[in-house]
Amino acid sequence: MIEQLRHLPGVGPKTAQRLALHILKRPETEIRTLANALIEAKEKVGLCQVCFHISADPICEICRNPHRDFQVICVTADSCDVIALEKTREYKGKYHVLGGVISPMDGIGPEQLYIQPLVRRVSQDKVKEVIIALSPTVEGETTTLYVGQLLKPFTKVTRIAFGLPIGGDLEYADEMTLTRALEGRQEFK
Repeated sequence: MIEQLRHLPGVGPKTAQRLALHILKRPETEIRTLANALIEAKEKVGLCQVCFHISADPICEICRNPHRDFQVICVTADSCDVIALEKTREYKGKYHVLGGVISPMDGIGPEQLYIQPLVRRVSQDKVKEVIIALSPTVEGETTTLYVGQLLKPFTKVTRIAFGLPIGGDLEYADEMTLTRALEGRQEFK
């Protein structure tokens, strides 16, 4: 159990051991409920056919929401970034999750990401602005430049402001930092 828990992000050997010992102390019914919830989530949760955010339905709740601004798309690397941005309650547009960032060292090129569906969305729909909200890492910057160049012929391309520390991840940023980053976004040049 400790070895399996170590596979979770942010869980080292000591945390895995603490979690395992905690689980062993819990009532069996509670553990079965947790196990069933994990299995059910794995079986039912997939990706939205439009934006590639996690969803239990073919089209996610955000894409189905008629009150969201369909003319603005915020591009993120992962669903955890969408969740972090949604916590700000500032952004009212739609999303597009790339499924990662370009990272040649890890064997991830543009072909492994959901970039072409984004280009199709932007070129076919009446999108007025694409906000690129990727973490300011080397890989994030590479992906931002690549995606920005592809989308620039079709629409206005902006990026979130650098209110985030270099090398930081969106999912760990607080709501105020993300709010200011969205407000201070700049047009892609």
